[in-house]
Amino acid sequence: MIVDRIRVHPQLVHADDRDEWPWTVPCVGALLGAGVALPAPVTFLVGENGSGKSTLVEAVAEAFGLDSYGGRGGSRYASPREKSTLGERLHLDYTPHGLAMASGPRAKRRGFFLRAETAMGMMAEKQGWPGYWEERTDLMSHGEGFLTVFESMFQGPGFYVLDEPEAALSFTSSLRLVALLAELGRGGAQVICATHSPILASVPGAAVLEIGEHGIQQTRWQDLAIVDHWRRYLERPEAYLRHLL
Repeated sequence: MIVDRIRVHPQLVHADDRDEWPWTVPCVGALLGAGVALPAPVTFLVGENGSGKSTLVEAVAEAFGLDSYGGRGGSRYASPREKSTLGERLHLDYTPHGLAMASGPRAKRRGFFLRAETAMGMMAEKQGWPGYWEERTDLMSHGEGFLTVFESMFQGPGFYVLDEPEAALSFTSSLRLVALLAELGRGGAQVICATHSPILASVPGAAVLEIGEHGIQQTRWQDLAIVDHWRRYLERPEAYLRHLL
């Protein structure tokens, strides 16, 4: 483990600002004070569109020093944007191992951030660079390119942040990513992943944090709303479609 809790010190957010975005987002508001524990090497954030998952994982990546555009730790920022409002205030409670990594030279800060929204541009730019992958991901399908990045960059004890990586993945490719994330968790790495995929969230031993109007709540995979909906839809799609068609 590298980080065991994420939080925002209340004194960093003025009372007048708490009625403004992003502090009005329930999962962001839940970070004020004691914040949220990360109890396992692999943690999934699961919730509906607009629940704040991407806002949260982007801020975690920024707080660790990863480029919000996407890329590996220790590299020069590609994004022209300043840190997000949440990212510049988010505090990571490091484990002793994580503190040694975070307090050392930037080049020793091992990790990677992949966000589906900017992944294709990042992959086209970074391919062939020193410390990245040699393969021509621009000549691959989206899914093949994503897997090439995962298998090249997600190696060894590091801090890996993903925002909806399932966007380009087939069922079989999703299973390959499940196996990789499980291996990382066993090998001393830490993963934080925002996802809509019940397949990815099924990594054995992972912590699942459900994001919603209630804020952030740890739950079991089998109790997730997305698991229940997918199971019922695959069994009887007409039960859903009759309300839409």
